[in-house]
Amino acid sequence: MNAQGLSREAALRIGLAARKLPDTDTPELMQVLVQTLGMPLTEEKLAQLTVRTLRSAADGRYGNVAMPEMKAAMDCLWGKATPVVDDPDLPQPVPYKAGDMPGSIRVAIASNSKENLDGHFGSCLRFLIYQVAANELRLVDVRRASTDGEGIDKNAERATQLDDCQLLCVVSIGGPAAAKVVKAGVHPIKYPHGGEAQAILADLQQVLAGSPPPWLARIMGHRADLERFMADAEEA
Repeated sequence: MNAQGLSREAALRIGLAARKLPDTDTPELMQVLVQTLGMPLTEEKLAQLTVRTLRSAADGRYGNVAMPEMKAAMDCLWGKATPVVDDPDLPQPVPYKAGDMPGSIRVAIASNSKENLDGHFGSCLRFLIYQVAANELRLVDVRRASTDGEGIDKNAERATQLDDCQLLCVVSIGGPAAAKVVKAGVHPIKYPHGGEAQAILADLQQVLAGSPPPWLARIMGHRADLERFMADAEEA
């Protein structure tokens, strides 16, 4: 089977899931997933898979698998068991406490790989959390993104994960999800082409060098610069 287009993270999820299912190896599970979800197999497609869909796949191949084993496999496919936080290509977060960086704002980056902005809000594997000031940029946390689970509103859970941030940078985000992010007090900004997180945040630093954070910018009359930064990002 041609695995062209299969990302490293998707392959890792599938490999981990195959270990949780009895009498199953990675090529077999991958074939079942291709038949069910189509190619390419992406993290977004795997995140949308349900226990019922997997049970009914491949003529009921997994219909009699015990629920604990099914749940363990689904956790892998959804990304819960994938070591996305412990990425060797990602810098270690630097400790931060309130007051360390006066005039700074907190920005979340939807990420799937390295220190990149390359994730969609609903399917990204993690959020990189930065404290950003005009003269300093600090990665302060890496948060595994909440995944689907029975009875859970994933988008609401993800918005709650970011309620200490002021801005969220994503490749894309749907309208209902964006509404939940805004309700959490976070302003989403779309970068359709993604990019390196530090390069994108360097542009924001230039805005902050001449403008205060949003809640102060409105008072001081410098909001236009911040709004122009957001508009440029969404048109890029």
